[in-house]
Amino acid sequence: MKNSVLPQAIKTVLYLLMLSAISACMSQVNYETVDDYPVYDGADLGLTYSPAKSQFKIWSPAAEAVRLHLYSAGHGDTKIDSHKMTRTEAGVWELSLTGDQEGNYYTYQVKQNGQWLQEKPDLYATAVGVNGQRTMILDLDRTDPAGWENDKRPALSSPNDIIIYEAQIRDLSIAENSGVQNKGKYTGLTETGTQNSHGQATGLDHIKDLGVTHIHLLPTFDHRSIDETKLDQPQYNWGYDPLNYNVPEGSFSTDPYNGATRITEFKKMVQSFHENGIRVILDVVYNHTGQTEDSNFNQLVPDYYYRKNPDGSFSDAAACGNETASDREMMRKYIVESVTYWANEYHLDGFRFDLMGIHDIETMNAVTDALHAIDPTLFVYGEGWTAGASPLSKEKQALKANTPNLKAVAAFSDDMRDGLKGSVFIHEDGGFVSQKAGMKESIKFGIIGSTEHLQVDYDAVNYSDAYWANSPAQCINYVSCHDNHTLFDKLTISRPEASQAEIKKMHMLAQTIVLTSQGVPFLHAGTEFMRTKNGVENSYNSSDEINQIDWDEKYRHQDVFDYYKGLIALRKEHPAFRMTSTSAIQQHLEFLDYSGENFVAYQLSDYANDDQWKNILVLLNGADTNKTIKLPKGNWHLIVDGKKVDQKGLGTKSGTITIPAISAFILKQD
Repeated sequence: MKNSVLPQAIKTVLYLLMLSAISACMSQVNYETVDDYPVYDGADLGLTYSPAKSQFKIWSPAAEAVRLHLYSAGHGDTKIDSHKMTRTEAGVWELSLTGDQEGNYYTYQVKQNGQWLQEKPDLYATAVGVNGQRTMILDLDRTDPAGWENDKRPALSSPNDIIIYEAQIRDLSIAENSGVQNKGKYTGLTETGTQNSHGQATGLDHIKDLGVTHIHLLPTFDHRSIDETKLDQPQYNWGYDPLNYNVPEGSFSTDPYNGATRITEFKKMVQSFHENGIRVILDVVYNHTGQTEDSNFNQLVPDYYYRKNPDGSFSDAAACGNETASDREMMRKYIVESVTYWANEYHLDGFRFDLMGIHDIETMNAVTDALHAIDPTLFVYGEGWTAGASPLSKEKQALKANTPNLKAVAAFSDDMRDGLKGSVFIHEDGGFVSQKAGMKESIKFGIIGSTEHLQVDYDAVNYSDAYWANSPAQCINYVSCHDNHTLFDKLTISRPEASQAEIKKMHMLAQTIVLTSQGVPFLHAGTEFMRTKNGVENSYNSSDEINQIDWDEKYRHQDVFDYYKGLIALRKEHPAFRMTSTSAIQQHLEFLDYSGENFVAYQLSDYANDDQWKNILVLLNGADTNKTIKLPKGNWHLIVDGKKVDQKGLGTKSGTITIPAISAFILKQD
């Protein structure tokens, strides 16, 4: 009897081994290169939650096996179980868990080339535990604050109407004199009635009073430099080191351990800005990740999401260790789905792309197509450059020079920025407002929003030898931002012999030019009262003492605040300063022929852009001496005298006029 059983047992074992081998072959697919990976066009990667079941999908074509680890908490030794995932179509692995899994957390782990790689959160995670190491299973509908379904974007007729205010959440409220209770938090920007030591408005009330239309928040997705378990200790980082792209940063929440808290508080912040007439822009950093070899992307789909050099090393046009490959289909898909998720789930109104030149033109156009399908008023802009060389050919890069090939995407004008104050890379270099010669054409180029105009000598523009904006809405005009020195610090360093009164005049002249030029003006938070960082140029990880906004500076420079507020009101009231097309600028903006390397004059004529004023004259004197000129014929009413803005008029002028050194005059004819 034993002789008859043994052969059957061997047959059974062999059969099972054969099935195992077949299964292994089915689970493992070999590709010559990552470019051969299949593309998954479904919209359900990541978690699909319901109380009845949770479905998990991860795209990892070359994986030999994938498993999901389930935890009861976002940190600690709290594993519940591990589950094998099943390969399905186009490189996707899938798992469904029945029952209500809400409140649990999970990670993925991929086996490739015979090795189990690191556990990582879902690339499509929308909620995470502390420090973003595990994805939270969450019903997002429960995170909506009261009234969220009625939240509406403030009205916006044209992108040319936008005035951007760039700020970092912590900077706005962390100072003792901010008067904010929830310092450094999302909820701190929902507080009203906050005041500095002198009883002046701070925070949300201040921004509303200033009159800007959009607040641009420095990276507010989940970044990795801040340890959310040690928020009682001094930590600071701008956040340009992405960890989880579709989740708000936990250090700005009141409870980073509960994945739902940061989501609700972020939404409350957006809701508060909207209720106060301010749209919200998120600074996004899809061009690189905070880690390289150990990143979520590289551990779950090795090598695919990054560009490589010919020798196999990671290319690094971001100067941060890596650069992502937006030109690969699944990375492009990821970026597009990410921005549309933020726009839909968080009601965001625009996106600023860090080092946008690393991305390809096709991806950026796909971004605007997707966003404008949601709402045509959503605004997209970015840095039209890279921080280093990229394997992506220049003609495909979303560089400033390639802006004409971008659909409704704007780029920062470093031409205007450095033309006004001097090179950001040469600290002692000056610009138009600090009496450096040779900047006149660069200033004129900024005034026309980097468009085409016969009166600009493009050969004399500092960085561009041709126009690069199809329309003024594609040009972001600015003189300072979070990067490099504040405007006050730059002027102080480049003109050490200047008095504080002279520095103030340079500061006010620079922002006058920004706020009255065609294009989209952009202001660095605190510039409205001459913010300083004590000369620190790159404060990305400096202390709060360096980065915080000192709200008592508003009291010390009340005149500067009032002046900038007046200029913003002037711009909003008079559409001549925000024409919507290149042809309108060519027709209605004429530069006047006055001598002087540091003197620019132009006229906005014939009710430009349906303005109520027939003619507007702008006179910009960047020289350190007064300038006397003959006015165009007729009586002119002075509106801006370099110190005050009064739309009712500061006196009538005709014949000749003298513009003081380092000042701007604006006059009008009804």
